[in-house]
Amino acid sequence: MRSDLILNVRPHETRLAILEDGNLVELHLERRLERSLVGNIYRGRILKVLPGMQAAFVDIGLEKAGFLYVSDVIPHLWENEFDLEIEPKGYYIEDMLQQGQEVLVQVMRDPIGTKGPRLSTRISIPGHYLVLMPFFDHIGVSRRIEDEIERKRLKGIVEEIKPKGLGFIIRTASVGVDADKLSFEMQKLIKFWEGILEKKDSVPAAGLVYKELDLCLRAVRDFFARHTRSVIIDSPKAYHRVLSYVKEFIPHLCHSIELYQGGVPIFEKFSIEEAFNKALQSKIWLKSGGYIIIEITEALVTIDVNTGHFVGGDNFEETILKTNLEAVQEIAHQLRLRDLGGIIIIDFIDMQKEQNRQKVIAALEEVLKRDRSKTQILQMSKLGLVEMTRKRKREDLIHYLCEPCPYCQGRGFLKSKRTIFYEILDELEKVASRTISSKLAVKVHPDLARHITEREFSVYELFEKEIGKKLEIISDPNLHLESYEILENF
Repeated sequence: MRSDLILNVRPHETRLAILEDGNLVELHLERRLERSLVGNIYRGRILKVLPGMQAAFVDIGLEKAGFLYVSDVIPHLWENEFDLEIEPKGYYIEDMLQQGQEVLVQVMRDPIGTKGPRLSTRISIPGHYLVLMPFFDHIGVSRRIEDEIERKRLKGIVEEIKPKGLGFIIRTASVGVDADKLSFEMQKLIKFWEGILEKKDSVPAAGLVYKELDLCLRAVRDFFARHTRSVIIDSPKAYHRVLSYVKEFIPHLCHSIELYQGGVPIFEKFSIEEAFNKALQSKIWLKSGGYIIIEITEALVTIDVNTGHFVGGDNFEETILKTNLEAVQEIAHQLRLRDLGGIIIIDFIDMQKEQNRQKVIAALEEVLKRDRSKTQILQMSKLGLVEMTRKRKREDLIHYLCEPCPYCQGRGFLKSKRTIFYEILDELEKVASRTISSKLAVKVHPDLARHITEREFSVYELFEKEIGKKLEIISDPNLHLESYEILENF
């Protein structure tokens, strides 16, 4: 499998597409006016300690105060008197923090709704191969490195070269990397951290100490994998900036950075735009003629699998199995592309044979191994339901790019024209019973007016006779399809 990172850079927005064998598998966006705070480091001041919630509000200079849980607090961090062996377990928030105290914090989650950003004093500094954990003398290895021999090799290298008192997490990109490259990055990260510690004292209270890299640079740091062939960028300015970053931190990857100079827009050239638009649809067709439907609610994500036009051969059970197995591939693809997370319920087509159910579960587990996010799958029920969880790293694509429909108010559908017309007749009947006017009128949307005159005219005439009044339909394009206005005197 080969992958490419495609960067479309514009003044207002940067889009990163990750292609695997030419197919879009992930899409990341960063808008200049909606830049994420995750990864930023701030000099903060404790506004209020909440013993009942074992948390504290922290002023970091933003409109909303940050939220700091007791489990994310390292005692005495600001004064550099912390004990690396101390864990906050068993400590109470009121014993570690007090109002007015200064803390060095990192944003772990962006503000959501009325909630401010979630903060932590457990700061981490990511590189391409390693993540520096300056307050924990510990070595961790990415769960995605499954080969035990390679895990031991990498851990042995880091144990040998790391300074005492510092911790590191070995990232997936480290597989096959030699000690020199790991040592080079380790020294860069340590020097970078020392610069943050020096800067924190000169920054005003409730101020920014370090701003996380933008999407262009994170693309190389976080998404360039062993099988990545190239990073293609359509902006000369961004290209030179990325190249400069790579030369300093990952110099052996310089040959992989390319400037796109084609006449066709880069997303159109790589057929990304079409796949991107499909990711906003709830119904996704499978090649066999079956389809899946994805519904996102506040509590969970539901995915329904259907045979659709696929009739298969004489063996109906085999047809269902083929549809479910094809759906597995598309579901895993959509989970990554849309970054769907939380509780996910998949309603596969019911299969009679237990061995077929196990085949579907095994296929789902196998294809999700390529997912960067952590997933957990429960066994399939006899009704064909699979419950799984997926850790979401960012806001899902639908919520990032879309907003609730002002017409249907998030229901996903409108009342039918016939339903609206009959509601209007009910209301007209009430008005007719109390007015002396011999004529009534109703303003409606043009589509509804056309429906009434073309498909409901017999009902319309019968209603006039029943109420004994003349009824006029007035078309008004400014009205919502479900809205109307009854006029008595006009």
